[in-house]
Amino acid sequence: MGKASRRQRGPGRSAKATRPRPAPFEPRPFAGLPGESEWVALREILPAATAVVSVRPEHVPDGAPSEVTVATVLPLAWPALHRADGTVLIGTQSGSSSGDASRDLAAQLLAGLAAPEGTPVTTTSPATADTPRLQDVLVADAPVEVTLHEGFDFWVEGQDLEGEAKESLERANESIVPTRALEAMTSAYWVRIGERAHIRLVLPEDEDPATDALARLHAAGADGLGDGTRLLGAFRACGLLVPVWDLDPELEASAHEDELAAWGRRYAEALAQDRALTGDERRARAGLLSRQVTLR
Repeated sequence: MGKASRRQRGPGRSAKATRPRPAPFEPRPFAGLPGESEWVALREILPAATAVVSVRPEHVPDGAPSEVTVATVLPLAWPALHRADGTVLIGTQSGSSSGDASRDLAAQLLAGLAAPEGTPVTTTSPATADTPRLQDVLVADAPVEVTLHEGFDFWVEGQDLEGEAKESLERANESIVPTRALEAMTSAYWVRIGERAHIRLVLPEDEDPATDALARLHAAGADGLGDGTRLLGAFRACGLLVPVWDLDPELEASAHEDELAAWGRRYAEALAQDRALTGDERRARAGLLSRQVTLR
């Protein structure tokens, strides 16, 4: 090989060697954050909700707020928005995915803080193995308190949207399904879709023991929430299990509080068992797994 060829190929090898490493896949991206199950709910199952989180001082640029509003969706699926009043919002369901939702959201948060006031963040640089995660950026012991909204008017709060952003707000409000938080268990949400009603519950435990506990309850005929209800199955979201119940559509959310509390006690007892599954329980487990789907 001549010197000219070596000179031409040399820069290519150097550029390849310094290329950022892609973000590693994280099957449970919000593990270690306070309120992990609520982060999963914001990311995967809630239509219109917000939560305020605190940012570590070293990640806050001069003049930027130390608190950020985490939202399910923003106008036009923007990753972030730095409003004219100084408030910063990020959208958990913006669609960007590196395989680690925590890195993606951290990149959105930092971009929103750095953006000028009154400016949306329409794109963010891809997260890499070297970019921070939410666990690195947020105050470690700050709780996550989710607020549900009837629509997406929290996008504006007295400010005007125009053009495509206004149309996006109108379309989003038309798509809202009624959702209520239940008090009997954390991250339990009642939702009405058309003529049907469901409860979705994000379980905070590892997926395998949670599945075993559900199988024990199903085999014992103790997995329902009272008359007129049945466990449809469970799906996986961000590494956690989300059981879903079909309910009596005539009843409102509050009518299920006592039954959900009783189910929570049965679930805790089933989760605490350390014996092997029986034959009936193994069949119940196989049935649950055959009906599972994974979100993201």
